[in-house]
Amino acid sequence: MNKITTMLIAAGLTGSLSACVATSDKANSKPVQKNAPVAVAPVSPDVEKTGDNNQTITLNQIMSDPAWLGRQPENIGWSVEGSELVYEREREDSELNDVYAAPVSAPEQADKVSLSELHRYRYDERVESQDGQYTAYRFEDSVFVLMPNGESVQLTRGGAPLENLRFMTDNRLMAQSGSRIVAIDLQSGRREQLLSWAFAEEPEAVSEPEDFVGSEQITLIEYIAKKRKDRQERADEADALAKQNNAVAPEPFYFDKEDRLVAATVSPNGKTAIIVTTKDTPWRGDTDIMPHYIQEDGRIDSKHVRRRVADAEPQSDTVWLVDLTEQSKTELSYVQLPGYNEDVLAEVKAENAKAKGETYEINRLPRDIGLLDSWYWREPSIRWHNNGEQVAIMLEAWDNKDRWIATVDFADKSLVSQHRLHDDAWVNYRFNQFGWLHNSETLFYQSEHTGYAHLYLQQPGQSPRALTSGQFITDNPVVTRDDTWIYYTANKKHPGVYEVYRVNTDSGESQAMTDLNGMTDFSLSPDESTLLLTHSKVTRPPELYVKSADTNSEPKKITNTISEAFLSMPWTVPQVVAVPSSDASQPVYARVYLPENFQEGEPRKAVIFNHGAGYLQNAHLGWSGYFREFMFHSMLVQQGYVVLDMDFRASAGYGRDWRTAIYRQMGTPEVQDLRDGVDWLVENANVDRARIGTYGGSYGGFLTFMALFTDPDLFQAGAALRPVTDWAHYNWGYTSNILNTPDVDPIAYRRSSPIYHAEGLESALLINAPMVDDNVFFQDSVRLVQRLIELEKENFETAIYPVEPHGFVQPSSWLDEYRRIYKLFETNL
Repeated sequence: MNKITTMLIAAGLTGSLSACVATSDKANSKPVQKNAPVAVAPVSPDVEKTGDNNQTITLNQIMSDPAWLGRQPENIGWSVEGSELVYEREREDSELNDVYAAPVSAPEQADKVSLSELHRYRYDERVESQDGQYTAYRFEDSVFVLMPNGESVQLTRGGAPLENLRFMTDNRLMAQSGSRIVAIDLQSGRREQLLSWAFAEEPEAVSEPEDFVGSEQITLIEYIAKKRKDRQERADEADALAKQNNAVAPEPFYFDKEDRLVAATVSPNGKTAIIVTTKDTPWRGDTDIMPHYIQEDGRIDSKHVRRRVADAEPQSDTVWLVDLTEQSKTELSYVQLPGYNEDVLAEVKAENAKAKGETYEINRLPRDIGLLDSWYWREPSIRWHNNGEQVAIMLEAWDNKDRWIATVDFADKSLVSQHRLHDDAWVNYRFNQFGWLHNSETLFYQSEHTGYAHLYLQQPGQSPRALTSGQFITDNPVVTRDDTWIYYTANKKHPGVYEVYRVNTDSGESQAMTDLNGMTDFSLSPDESTLLLTHSKVTRPPELYVKSADTNSEPKKITNTISEAFLSMPWTVPQVVAVPSSDASQPVYARVYLPENFQEGEPRKAVIFNHGAGYLQNAHLGWSGYFREFMFHSMLVQQGYVVLDMDFRASAGYGRDWRTAIYRQMGTPEVQDLRDGVDWLVENANVDRARIGTYGGSYGGFLTFMALFTDPDLFQAGAALRPVTDWAHYNWGYTSNILNTPDVDPIAYRRSSPIYHAEGLESALLINAPMVDDNVFFQDSVRLVQRLIELEKENFETAIYPVEPHGFVQPSSWLDEYRRIYKLFETNL
């Protein structure tokens, strides 16, 4: 047995994986105990070692236009009628994509779709009637309907757009058109306005006089009194006509002219609507601008950008129940939501008050609450049951400590809380899918309340029933039309392996649909007979597979798009290891890139890569979005380096406690994990502790700063790319979850922002900053550089990229950036 095998066995990471070990979770399994140790399933990358070891990996090649890897399939789906699978590939020598389609019966025989037929294969929305007779879809500015006889009818072309399509219980097509919702009878073509709204003062035929003079004018002048009487009679007649004659559309519902619309939906039975409004406040301030120096006209352009979390103002939404029969509206109060007025930040506020020599007293004022605004779906967080008799609304607190699913009592005109998800840190912005089963008034939803994201069923007023449980996460739930199955993806076998499963909604038994290892995702065909899969491995970009929706069938690979040039290179196959943690009950999963015979000779130099986004998983067994870094790491290994890529605390895929470990202390748990990674490299991979560098972009750049500034002996060099330096300057949606807001919790911002710790810099530092970054502003780097100058630090350099956004685009910029990173490591390690 060689040393590398011995090391991996010691880490519990050799062997094979099988989906059959994870197919028996029961509906009524007990919740997982938080902080329980995670069992480490045996795993090794399921890839073939290919490539010519005599070839040299170069920066010029790996940082060139990525089309040389092959143009992999993306944006998978199905044709409108569902008989053909569809995907896109980047056009050769172009940034445009071509669309390909193939019949399910011959999935390898894909043809490029012509522009004239594109509307049959790509769409912005697609809905089916409840009886399956009609399919409506929107493509660009047109809406089409597939009729029962198979004919495709184009309803619109241009004009006022129709969107938010939905079928009613009587098979009329409902859609939003501007500030109204209309219904279209697909047989007669009759179009009816169901609902309209306006943000303005409601017109009054006559109004009360404003002062004494006006009052006297009405009393004294008979002409004025008669004009008022005539106006009121005309208004009353118009109201009566609208109520008694279907030829007249009802008046709009009027809302405060200072407000704006958040969402408007009508029930499938056409009786009721939900309208959500909020104050119409600007999304940015006048000073929220970004200069763009490189323009065609040689001048400087000023780009509008988002405001900072430090400037964010609390905001609430108002939910209105609209009775379309009575033409009345009622505001739905939040007082029925448990915790609606809890002072959930009392301890945080008390700590910050004490730091200022003050005392904080708990307040019980109502919290700011509104419709949950998800990054993962386009429709509003309002779900009507198909029968129109039930509606579920997902609400969230502005402080993001609570998320509620509520139904509406139409008779009592009130919200009824069905599920409250509370988190003392913050509620995850993923794992919030919810809705109704098709054939019963039963809710399905995701929740993280046991510590991991799982699937639940709940009849209103009753307790939820768990469909999945265990120390893994579920995602992308899809309910079949007969409600028998919910398809989903999960990392049951290992945190870094995602397969496709389905769970029986009656028995709670889950079945493994794939056993491919690596990263697998799916799209279920409209007739629910076929799964279109994307699957990737550590050294292989994603390809497409098809599989019958039958547990006994094997997936069939249908694309081979990886280039021979890529396959010919001697890429290093990283192992996924579990690094023991000195501060957490779970290990820190990491990819390790090892040279051959790494245990021989003198201790080696090493690099630790820090992924971006914070909540992202990169130590998995599939193809990484950081494919340039994967190739760069292989180049470093070819030159004798060891590379470690860690899923430090805050990373995705490992449950709630791992995610929230950074609450109010960003950069502290992660640096502790990096130190464990350094120790692991020294003890297991023959690495010289005095020759280790680190780098990363965005959140990874922030973490590079925190490591160098707060633990100066940990690394000898670091490169921070498009880095956050002061969290008060980042956005509200992400930052306020983790650090609250600067006015409430300045302690957390000073503890977590690198600019407050810059005096700790001792090692060599490279700062690479794009200048047209509307995510992490260029100003972040500018302010830190000035701080380092004032601290009289000498061992840092800055490189700027005048035309690059947060995600670099130009190959020349990628090459320049990684040349500098490579030079930093070669010079200092």
